[in-house]
Amino acid sequence: MKAYSHPKPTNFSLIAYLQFNHLLSKKKKKQKMADAIVSSVLEQLTSSIGQQIEQDVKLIWGASKEVKRLTNSFQSMQAVLVDAEQRQMMEKTVRIWLDRLKDVSYDVEDVLDEWNTSKLKLQIERHQNQNALVLKKKVCTFLFSPCFCFRQVVLHHDIALKIKEINENLDDIVKDKERYNFNTIGSYVQQYHRAESISFIDESKICSRDTETNTLVSKLLCESSDQKKGLHVISLVGMGGIGKTTLAQLAYNNNEVTNNFEIRIWVCVSEPFDKLMIAKAIIEKLEGRASDLATLQSTVERISESLKGKRFLLILDDVWTEDYKDWEPFHYCLNNGVHGSKILVTTRKQTTALLLGSIDIISIKELSEEQCWPLFRHLAFFGRPDKDCEELEQIGREIVSKCKGLPLAVKTMGSLLRFKKTRIEWENIMENKMWVLEEFEKGIFPPLLLSYNDLPPMVKRCFSYCAIFPKDHHLIKDELIRLWMAQGYLKFERNKEIEIVGEEYFNILAARSFFQDFVKDDLNNILGCKMHDMVHDVAQFLTKNECLATKVEDFGEANSNLLFEKVHHLMLKVDEETSYPMALSNFKNLRSLLIQFGSSSSTYSSDEFLLKLLDQNRCLRALEISGTTKLEMMRGGFVFDLISFEEVPIEIGKLMHLRYLNLSNNLSIIMLPETLCELYNLQVLNVGHCKNLRELPQGMGKLVNFRHLINNHTDSLSYMPRGMEKLTALRTLREFHVSGDGYGGKACPVECLNNFNHLRGCIYIRGLGNLKNASEARKFEIRNKKNILEMGFGFNGSDSMNNEAILEALQPHPNLKFLRIAEYSGNTVFPDWMVLLTNLRMIKLYECINCEHFPPLGKLSSLESIQIAKMHKVKRLGNEFLGIECENTSSSSLVIFPKLKHLVFYNMKEWEEWDFVIGREGEDDRVTIMPSLHSLEIDSCPKLKVLPKQLLQRAALTYLFIGGCPLLSERYRKGTGENWTDISHIPIIKIDGAGQALIVTVHEEDKVGDQVSASDMMCNDDRLKNTGRGNRSESNVISFCCDWFSCMRGSKTKKKTIITWRQNVTSTGHISKFAADFVMLVERPYLGALGAL
Repeated sequence: MKAYSHPKPTNFSLIAYLQFNHLLSKKKKKQKMADAIVSSVLEQLTSSIGQQIEQDVKLIWGASKEVKRLTNSFQSMQAVLVDAEQRQMMEKTVRIWLDRLKDVSYDVEDVLDEWNTSKLKLQIERHQNQNALVLKKKVCTFLFSPCFCFRQVVLHHDIALKIKEINENLDDIVKDKERYNFNTIGSYVQQYHRAESISFIDESKICSRDTETNTLVSKLLCESSDQKKGLHVISLVGMGGIGKTTLAQLAYNNNEVTNNFEIRIWVCVSEPFDKLMIAKAIIEKLEGRASDLATLQSTVERISESLKGKRFLLILDDVWTEDYKDWEPFHYCLNNGVHGSKILVTTRKQTTALLLGSIDIISIKELSEEQCWPLFRHLAFFGRPDKDCEELEQIGREIVSKCKGLPLAVKTMGSLLRFKKTRIEWENIMENKMWVLEEFEKGIFPPLLLSYNDLPPMVKRCFSYCAIFPKDHHLIKDELIRLWMAQGYLKFERNKEIEIVGEEYFNILAARSFFQDFVKDDLNNILGCKMHDMVHDVAQFLTKNECLATKVEDFGEANSNLLFEKVHHLMLKVDEETSYPMALSNFKNLRSLLIQFGSSSSTYSSDEFLLKLLDQNRCLRALEISGTTKLEMMRGGFVFDLISFEEVPIEIGKLMHLRYLNLSNNLSIIMLPETLCELYNLQVLNVGHCKNLRELPQGMGKLVNFRHLINNHTDSLSYMPRGMEKLTALRTLREFHVSGDGYGGKACPVECLNNFNHLRGCIYIRGLGNLKNASEARKFEIRNKKNILEMGFGFNGSDSMNNEAILEALQPHPNLKFLRIAEYSGNTVFPDWMVLLTNLRMIKLYECINCEHFPPLGKLSSLESIQIAKMHKVKRLGNEFLGIECENTSSSSLVIFPKLKHLVFYNMKEWEEWDFVIGREGEDDRVTIMPSLHSLEIDSCPKLKVLPKQLLQRAALTYLFIGGCPLLSERYRKGTGENWTDISHIPIIKIDGAGQALIVTVHEEDKVGDQVSASDMMCNDDRLKNTGRGNRSESNVISFCCDWFSCMRGSKTKKKTIITWRQNVTSTGHISKFAADFVMLVERPYLGALGAL
């Protein structure tokens, strides 16, 4: 779009702003569906918004005719889009024509959004001025002031000129349409099927590869004495989608393989072969956190050191490189493992397998049709009557034969045909011309394109948008849905939350096999997923130059032929401290700009570059400047890279179209600019893990479209700003901070939370100790928040009696599934309402410092997970925990904690005894305790003597962890411990008898990456260096560490301090206990809750 100067107005037209909200509601009416972006534009042109624009500009000569002309052009093209979309796969000229149409559609969307936003801004400003005026006369003067009318006319004239220019560009596209003789095909009318109830299947359990699996496992376990010295590399070679990764996963998770290797590491490589990224990924798996090392040399040296004397299994998935120089650094550093270590590679290329020195190469062949059929049948015939299955079987087998023995293709077609009810629909799929596409040989195979073409148009846009992410990227579900929402890809439906629509779109893509490798939380909610690399290829093929994912340090000659003006969605990965190529400033049509920083790029210092990029891309809908958030695929949690980006530019207020702003994982942001509150379209603000953010902008009440405030782990935030009570559309509020005294009129009132009736998901209310009494707590009306399923209450160690009364007043809705109570100073932590939480599945009790007894959680029969930490006055756990008295047990059988699967106790300093008088085997068979217990973790409980035998003998118990518990470690020591036989049957046992040495990494300007172990720190301090390790005073240790940490916190050169754990350092139980106490003392002010309690 060209820039226009504002001409002198000739006419005045005042719009009735009081109808604005009604206008917005009309925007949500259902649209006719064809190509998503064209349909979206056409809906707006033919809706009340288009009519309002036409009314506003009709006094400008010829403008009304231009609006009608634009609408007619889009209507004529909508009629042929179904045919055009199908033909673009085989006709390049049609694809180019559609790209031109898409570009003009973007321009129309921008114009409509600019008009809509400008009107909203004028309305808000008028409302503010009206509130500021007291006299009615002044109000009337304002309403009809020439200044106000002038701004209106300038807006109308500007919009009219832009529409005229768009029409001129569109005329050529309309003319070219006639050259292609498109068929007029009806709009998309198929109703998509809800997919919420569909369980995601594991094709490895249906497609049998037993022979290949057994061969691979045998080679991984092989330890022949005449085995060639050096690296033992095994390669799985086969074409894309054939199941190499699935086979590698089966071997990786095999019980024999798991027990055979001390360390197992999985790294997804893909293209290009980024040596530093791969090395850092290995270090991250070895040390449990992202590497801070900035060079390849230092990183591979660390790998070599960490693997020394260990038997390891390293999986390198999806390797493409054919250059030995890429592999050479790893060849030497990986040689440090002991005999029997293995490296397993998956690749499409035989030459790559040979390059890596593979001793064994296993060629993965296509599956036979008989092997493919069970997977297809399981998906395509799901829920069908037997008669229908018999009728469709023959055609189904013909479709399977077209899948060429590729499991991914079979899975995709089965998922597609699951929703096709008639034989005619199945025949249309089988006879589709897509099966003979040339792109099939290039890796873009027909089943995925057939499945894509069958998607509803708006879901197509959501899928194509995923091309903005690099291959093997962790897609975080909630963030992905919010990005779709920011781009306007989610279709408004009557009486349905837009976020629910996004969930449905995600489930459609999941059910069609576009997503895989799902990660779930403890409540079985999907946190995220990945895309198969061939599915990603399809998304890239469909978007061409529209979406781009690149690393800043790689941006250069490889992008010399890039059509910058065509790129609308850009993700920049910054993994190193680097300068920014000037070529990046050539992007001028971005609607998404996602900049993610890795651990080695901890400080962002290119304000000028960012300002220029923002200034040239005023149509941004989504902006991210954050540390990387990754899903920990094996643990079902998140890993964060924290960055330092000290100031958010005030120019951000000029991004009038912005809906999504992500500034998360930033240690340096203290305040946000007030100009942020001029982003009237803003829907999402993510400041999660901005631990030093002190306050939110005061004008947040102006954000009338605001829906999601993700502010978890904003530890320095002390209050919520006045005006937030106006944000009644809020759906997400991760933390609500109750203010103490001293904030005056800056803080919103206590009852502010009561206004947020649409909140859903989870919320953590902090600072409850600042409430004066229970009546203030009742003002929250927590019980009415029926859509909040996860809730936390954070007290701040105030009066114990007041804490108990406040907790009693905070009764949640019975729908609650997860409850956390922290920093609580009451004497009991079991309010009367807790027994009413019949849906509660998880509970975490953290730092309930005055409780002397465990609460009777056995009364909550729905519990599946319990985590209790830092209840330092508790000395004994007995029948009170079960919620029954011994003498009250009836003659009938009783099951206590019938569903409990996970039980964790952490840092219980005084806990000595754990014994249930009832439920002992052979004494009281009427009572069963925790029959479903799957994992038991006891960490940093130094005085605990023994574990109850009746729990250890549970058949379901498969995982036992004991760490920082010297008495238990000795009692259950393998082979020699007094009670070793009580646990020897448990499949996975981890006992840390020697404790774990604390590692403190300090980043300074002149000294990066130095490591000081706990024992080294002690040896250099007067209080500790003259005493033996076993005689060191606990108080001296903790005193020293606190002094050291305080000194570091005051250092101006310090960038950040990180606490990590290493399991392979020999120490004593004293060190382990000291480490737990040290973490307890420093984590709250600086690191937040380390490790998730």
